[in-house]
Order: sequence, then structure tokens, then C-alpha cells
Amino acid sequence: MLHRQPPPSIIQFNKLITTLVKTKHYHTALTLYKQINIPTDLYAMNICINCHCQLNQVAYGFALLATVFKRGHRPDAATYATLVHGLVVNDRVFEAVELFKKLVKEKSFKPNEVMYGSVINGLCKVGQTSKAVEVLGFMEAGPCKPRVMQYNAVIDSLCKYKMVDHALDIFGNMSEKGVVADVVTYNSLIHGLCSFGRETEAVKLLVDMEEKGILPGVRTFTILMDSFCKDGYVEYAELTLRKMVERGLEPDVVAYTALVDGYCLRGEVNKAKKVVDRMVARGLTPNIITYSSLINGYCKKKRVNEARRVFVEIQDKGLVPNVVTYNTLLQGLFQSGNVKAADEVFSEMQAKGLTQDVCTYRILFYGMCSNGQCSDALDRFRSMGGFETMRDVGLYTILINGCNKDGKHELAMDLFDELCLNGLEPDVRTYTVMISVCCRQGLFGKAKELVRKMEANGCLPNGVTYNVIVQEFLKQNELREAKVFVEEMIDRGFAPDANTFSLLLRLTPSLSQDSPLQTMLKKLVK
Repeated sequence: MLHRQPPPSIIQFNKLITTLVKTKHYHTALTLYKQINIPTDLYAMNICINCHCQLNQVAYGFALLATVFKRGHRPDAATYATLVHGLVVNDRVFEAVELFKKLVKEKSFKPNEVMYGSVINGLCKVGQTSKAVEVLGFMEAGPCKPRVMQYNAVIDSLCKYKMVDHALDIFGNMSEKGVVADVVTYNSLIHGLCSFGRETEAVKLLVDMEEKGILPGVRTFTILMDSFCKDGYVEYAELTLRKMVERGLEPDVVAYTALVDGYCLRGEVNKAKKVVDRMVARGLTPNIITYSSLINGYCKKKRVNEARRVFVEIQDKGLVPNVVTYNTLLQGLFQSGNVKAADEVFSEMQAKGLTQDVCTYRILFYGMCSNGQCSDALDRFRSMGGFETMRDVGLYTILINGCNKDGKHELAMDLFDELCLNGLEPDVRTYTVMISVCCRQGLFGKAKELVRKMEANGCLPNGVTYNVIVQEFLKQNELREAKVFVEEMIDRGFAPDANTFSLLLRLTPSLSQDSPLQTMLKKLVK
């Protein structure tokens, strides 16, 4: 075509290049444009700008914009929409928004649906949902009305950022304006409602979409199944699965994996195994997430040997365990007291080059400390001090607690000081453990200081904190101090646990009849 005489028109050439671009052959498209000796038009220039933007070469796209002007062409809505979209897909959202604002302000042309869509998607992508809602409102007020895609982007973002009621308002507004919702709209809303435990409303939406002739897909039903399973209502998830099949839909691996996880969360691991067998019988291949859930179920029931058997089997089937799979097995082995096997699993992770996350190290150090290896855990922690993963409050708290239980109170206090010197902020659990450390050393003044310090730092004591400090004061017969914290605990809406209450009974004779604690004790005794 390049050597044909007379040469093809630019219109014919653009048709060919458009086909290449649709199949994502951007480099080839640009190369062909460079080889032709045909004067290019604006349409061709727009294609080239798009190719550069798709190749993460937005700067070249803007350079071509300058060429457009030099050749006497007037950029149109497609030109700028392409550049705005290019900025968004290359994570330069705020630049895209600024360009959009400039174009609107100059009124050189009216933004089209594509440009609006790119800006809305970009704002949602970076969490600027409220700004996306503003752009949507601006679009509603203008001549270029939003379609379902723009509404879907905003609704989905609102749901992801826990603003599901606002999303429902947008949904209602969208319906009033005659824009017909699709399955994507409903999926976002159903997922948002389920995230807040509002499954009843989610089911009503499912009924609503079917009444309106919008067919729910496998994902729609799977969202509901997953939510039911997480809340412990596996029987409802099974019912949802049956409804899915009745509508002619084929449940996928994700749907069955939700059931496996649901049964495992309820401790019904045998039923979970039967679900895996059902999957295989239907011609589905369980994935690593399915098996990780099953391994977790076995570990929770202390059936670690069966968990290890599944772990070996999945590798024989060609599946590669991920960090979650290893973490699950590692935790199960430590909980069963099989420290040697746990250490072998951790070494295997390292040997296979699998990156351990902070969760891995929390499981590792907690398991070691819980099995009498606090000193070894500290040594390992020190040997990895240069790793960023080690800069974690949770890891420090685990080690401080391990030292406390192992009688290494000075070491625990040193770790706490180190944590603070490293610029980490102790959380409520860290403070609670340190309060216990101070009390066990007889440093009750310092324990009280820590309670006030955590409040000053915006970390409020919880029920566990109060129970710990009260129990420690009572054990040391510091009745007056214990009384102060018990009454403070009650005033803040927390209650003594069983251990605290049994110790509190010793205080009864020293309390006045109108004391809040005395009143509470009388109620508890009844």
C-alpha cells in the first residue's frame, strides 16, 4: 500500500491505521505514519496523539498538539479528549483536571462525553470522589448529559469509599433523569450495601433489577454469596447459589471459593471439602485461593496434618502457593506447637524467593514467642533490622508482649523506647502491653503516666486496657488506684471482664453505697 501509485488517500490510510490501533499495535501505527508521504489530516494527528498516550509518551502527544497548530489545523474535542485521557491513564490525573478546567474556562469548544468520562474516572481513581460528583453535576447541567458509564464510575467510587447512601441518592437521581441503570450499576450498589452488612437491602436491589428486565450476572450473585458467608450465613449463600443455577448461570470458581471460606469460618471444614469436590465434579479447577481457604479451615480445627497434606497436593497439581497460603500454614503449625515444621515452612518461603510480608513476620515472631523462643525471635528481629518491614508497630508489640510474658521486663521497656525513637506511633495494644510491663515491675506511677500519655496522643484506652491495669493494681493490693480506674472504666462505657470481676469482689466493703462500681457489682451479682 505504501508503494502503490497513485498513493492511497489519507482517508484510506486512516482506516487501515485505525484497525491497527484497535488491536493495540501502537508502535506499528506510528511507524507507518512516519513512512508515508501523504499529507496527514487532523484525524491522523489525533490517532498519533492517542498512540503516544497509550505508550506512556504523553509528552510526545503534547508535542504533536503543537504540530497540529503549526500545520494550520484547529484541534477539536477529540484531540483534547485524547490528551486528557492520556494524562489520566498515565496517573497524571491532576494535570488532566487542570487541562479540563482550562478548556472549559476558555470556552474554545464544548467538552464531549469522552472527556467528561476521563475526568470523572480519573478523579475516582485518585479518591477525589466528591470532585467527581461535582463534575457529574456540571455535566448534568450542561448540554452534554451523562450516560450510565459516568454514573457508574461515581456510584462505584462512592461505594468503595463507604458512602453507599450517597451512591443510592445518585442512583435515584439517575433514574429520575431517565438514565437506565445496567448490571454494573447494580453490582456496585449491592457490593456497597453488603460491605455494611445491609444484605436485606442488597437482595431488594437484586429483585428490583430483575423486575426492570436487567439480568443479574454471576458476579451479582457471587457478591451476595461472599457477604452471606463472611457473616456466617452459609445456608443463605447456598440458597443464592441455587437461585443462580435456576436462572441458567454457571457458578464460577470465585462463587464456590466463597462457600469454602464460609464453611471454614464456621469451623465446618468437612463441608468445605465437599464444596471443593462439588467444584471438581462440575468441571471447575479450584485455584490457590480456594485451597488456601481450605488449609485455613483445617488449621483452625487443629487438623494440621490434613492442612499439610493439602499443601503438598496442590503443588503436585501444579499450583504455586502464595504468601497467604504459606502464612496460613505457618500460623497453623505454630498454634499446634510444631515449631520445627513452622521453621521449615518459613525457610522454604525464603528458598523459593517468595517475598514475606509484615503479616508473615507477625505470625513468625508471635509463634516463636508463644512457644518459648522469645530470645530467638529477638535475635532474628535484630538480624533483619535493616528491612523496612521491621518498622512495624505490630511487630514491636508482639516482641514486647513476648518479653513481658518471659519475664524480660527491661528488654520490653527498651523495645518500647526503640519503637518511639524510630518515629513509630504506639497503638492501643502497644500501650496496653506496656502498662502491664510497668505494673509487673511495680512501676505503678509510670503505668498511670502511660494511660494519660496515650490519651494525650489521641489513642484512647479500650476495655482491654482498663481490665489489664485494674487487674494488675488489684493483684498488688493497690485498691485505691484500682478503684479509680474501675470507676473511670464504667464511666466510659466499658465493663469488667470475668477475671477483673472476681478480683473486684474484694473491693466491695470499701465502696460507698452510691458508688457506680457498687451499683454495677450489685447488678452483676444478681
